[in-house]
Amino acid sequence: MKNKKQKINYSLAHTKYLKRLKKDKFIVLFWQIFVFVAFVGLWELLAYTEAIDPFFYSSPSRIIRTIGELASSGELWINIWTSLYETILGFLLATALGFVIAVLLWWSEKLRKVLEPYIIVLNSLPKIALGPMIILWVGSGPKATVLMCVLICIIITVISLLNAFISCDQDKILLMKSMHANKFQILFKLIIPNALPDLFSVLKINVGMSWVGTIMGEYLSSKAGLGYLINYGTQMLKLDIVMTSIVLLCILAAGMYLCVSPLEKRYKKQIT
Repeated sequence: MKNKKQKINYSLAHTKYLKRLKKDKFIVLFWQIFVFVAFVGLWELLAYTEAIDPFFYSSPSRIIRTIGELASSGELWINIWTSLYETILGFLLATALGFVIAVLLWWSEKLRKVLEPYIIVLNSLPKIALGPMIILWVGSGPKATVLMCVLICIIITVISLLNAFISCDQDKILLMKSMHANKFQILFKLIIPNALPDLFSVLKINVGMSWVGTIMGEYLSSKAGLGYLINYGTQMLKLDIVMTSIVLLCILAAGMYLCVSPLEKRYKKQIT
């Protein structure tokens, strides 16, 4: 009888806990939506009453109208696809190359000591300064934009993953060596699994940084893309186009983040 009562009490407590979690999630979601709706409504109201100049600050209704105009002319989809393609390609290349370089630097301590000062210098270098050289190296257009995106993301990826690899528990490494594990086995069975949380953090950081690289690249040399639209709208004083491009950037960046975030959640479920 006692066991049955304990099970019943446990299940009731667990049910209450789950209900509280659902309630907390609902409250957070409610306030997120409320803040968004309040911000958009206040922005529209201030622009409508001309408390702020709609020419400089635009408004949600003007942005929606601009999206409709760009969509009807076909410019919207071309520019969105161009920026999205360049960002995803730069994101994947930077993450993959950064991972490989970090593995090589972990593998060879001498190589790491030789290259570490140069990595630090490259990380502190403003990548926009390389813009003119990038255009001379690969020409203008998507190639230059993707290269700019890779240059911005790759150093962060290398440094973050290398620190994760090095910070692995030395006692575990010694234990595997005592069991006659070779370096490949240590890498794939200990080092990389131990660094997975940092890898997911790098992916989330690279989502934002890759968009920064894409916009910077399109500012320098591009005839299409959201960065091009921002540059064009600024030069022609069509600030509705500028604000529309910024809103679209936020939506696309959030979409990429939502694609990466479930990978981390799935990993956390597997280890718990």
